[in-house]
Amino acid sequence: MSQPTTQPEYPDTIDAAVLKIAGVVVLGAVMSILDITVVNVALPTFQVEFGSPENPVSYSHVAWTVTAYTLALATVIPLTGWAADRFGTKRLYMMAIFLFTAGSALCATAQSIDMLIAFRVLQGLGGGMLMPLGMTIMTRAAGPHRMGRLMAILGVPMLLGPILGPILGGWLIQVASWHWIFLINVPLGVVALVYAWFALAKDTPHRSESLDVVGVALMSPGLALFLFGVSSLPAENGDFGAPRVWASMLVGLLLMGAFVWHSFRPEHPLLDLRLFRNRNLTVSIITMFLFAAAFFGGLLLVPTYFQQVRGESTLQAGLLVAPQGLGAMVTMPIAGRLVDKVPVGRIVPVGLALIVIGMFGLTQLTATTPYPLIIGMLIVMGFGMGATMMPLFTSALKTLAGPQVARGSTLLNITQQIASSCGVATMSVILTNQLNNSPIIPGTENIPGLDGGLHETQAAILANTRPESLIPLHLDPVAIARGLVEAAEAFANTFWVAWILVILTLIPALMLPRKREVSHLLDDKAPPAVVD
Repeated sequence: MSQPTTQPEYPDTIDAAVLKIAGVVVLGAVMSILDITVVNVALPTFQVEFGSPENPVSYSHVAWTVTAYTLALATVIPLTGWAADRFGTKRLYMMAIFLFTAGSALCATAQSIDMLIAFRVLQGLGGGMLMPLGMTIMTRAAGPHRMGRLMAILGVPMLLGPILGPILGGWLIQVASWHWIFLINVPLGVVALVYAWFALAKDTPHRSESLDVVGVALMSPGLALFLFGVSSLPAENGDFGAPRVWASMLVGLLLMGAFVWHSFRPEHPLLDLRLFRNRNLTVSIITMFLFAAAFFGGLLLVPTYFQQVRGESTLQAGLLVAPQGLGAMVTMPIAGRLVDKVPVGRIVPVGLALIVIGMFGLTQLTATTPYPLIIGMLIVMGFGMGATMMPLFTSALKTLAGPQVARGSTLLNITQQIASSCGVATMSVILTNQLNNSPIIPGTENIPGLDGGLHETQAAILANTRPESLIPLHLDPVAIARGLVEAAEAFANTFWVAWILVILTLIPALMLPRKREVSHLLDDKAPPAVVD
């Protein structure tokens, strides 16, 4: 179809005007993504700070500080397009920054783990709008035929998050306290607000499509209840028959089923599931879901392994995890350029194969695995991540046209967040169960405050993290040494689950287009938005 005269003209290169706007978008996205990886390194700290050294909060419980955040991101992503039309893109972007900053300040005041989880939801509602709004702003500014290079620019936060997040989080916890991993967002938020005020052009709000209120009421509560039931398994000793487990999972599944049924009824549903008729989009979404669940769920455990099994400080754990981000930094820009020239079906399987190799190395972890070997595994996984994420997004969008681009991108974004939530919840539950399978140390059953005794794995973790708390207990060093071996095995067994998921991801990845795709992004008269 010929292009109307109203179609903006875009240069072939990424010019200064786009880079100016990209600075705003990248800063907002860094804030949102950084706060996931910053918290990853803090989970062992939360276990003790909101519990006690001898009776810490379960890992699957504190992991909800990550799960709740990503679920909040998933909740708000499909609402962003409607809100942008109603309030204007610039105004909504600044509102999102303010909400995220306020939520960060409240997180620092939390007095219990449940209060922290609640404030993380508030923080995520603001953070969830930053990335999709930024993608909309950048797409309009750069033009659809520069999508590959655009995605490479938007990939910067995904590169910086895994590198800077664990290091910054570890350093702040070590030199100050866990509160500062949230307080650091306050000055960043102020800078972002001022930058956005001057850099973004004012746009006029206009009447938008009606909001699918029923879809909102069904999707997020359904997913949250299902994951709550899964994460309750450790507290119920793995008993699926416990009411808190099966009832939550059943109600969650019913709500999600009702959401799928409802989504085919309204003209403008919260998520347009009709787009699954597009083969490329469907394959990309399936691949994205399996990849994100395995990769982000498994990656969550790495800093915890360094702290609890190897006895490293939060800062040292953050530094040891950073090479994964460095690996992604190498391949993501390359993949961004290749995806404009090479079929995505020839890029993504290579990236996944690299993750398979790196993740297999993590399944072999012991309490004495050499650090150079672990770092090498993380770098290889980073290579794979950089060659997987952005090509999947770009391939799916290329085959869509006009309003479909917005709806398809919403599906991809929300898939990534939901998959991350599922992966984090699942891996944390598996790890908690593995650690709890360790024998109780004889003689600790009746000690007050130990809640039925001390597992050998708990004693080993305490010996590495809070050794002073073990002195009054006079425990057998042999039991502690045994627990250290068992703890390392628990992490390795959990990585096996993540590795199998990555293997399964190769199946849909091999169905991705292996011939040059024809882009339909210019088939509509206006530059596409990225969210709906």
